[in-house]
Amino acid sequence: MESSESIFATPENKGLGSRNLENEANFQEIAAENFQKWNDLLQTGDPKKVAEIYTDDGTFLPTVSGDFKKGPNGAEEYFKKFLEKNPRGEITESVIQKIDGNHFLHSGKYDFKVGPKDQEDTLHARFTFLWKLDENGDWKIAHHHSSFIPEDNE
Repeated sequence: MESSESIFATPENKGLGSRNLENEANFQEIAAENFQKWNDLLQTGDPKKVAEIYTDDGTFLPTVSGDFKKGPNGAEEYFKKFLEKNPRGEITESVIQKIDGNHFLHSGKYDFKVGPKDQEDTLHARFTFLWKLDENGDWKIAHHHSSFIPEDNE
């Protein structure tokens, strides 16, 4: 039996437990936790707090902007406007792909409820997050792409 590579066994990953990305359940759990953390940050309404989960050299292709954003400053700029819509996200379908012990892709579809609860609309979008484990053992977004799902969804 081959040994599995633990993403939590290195000194730079201290304090994160003994889960490893070879185990499908751990992959799913970590991805769900990361998305929930990001979604919870959206709920704060604070673009600076949301931007802190993006890496310094990260890239971002946002849902409702044609701009190509870079780093936390670019993310903060985008979220200043988007958070005015009071977004609440929910993943409807996703896949996780391991890249190595410190990176994985999480892609799929999500819905966002936007606006006041009594007048909310739903935005249907697809997404890709590239998650990177930083030197402090925190998962950060190194790349985020989100786009509307076309109406002719074939």
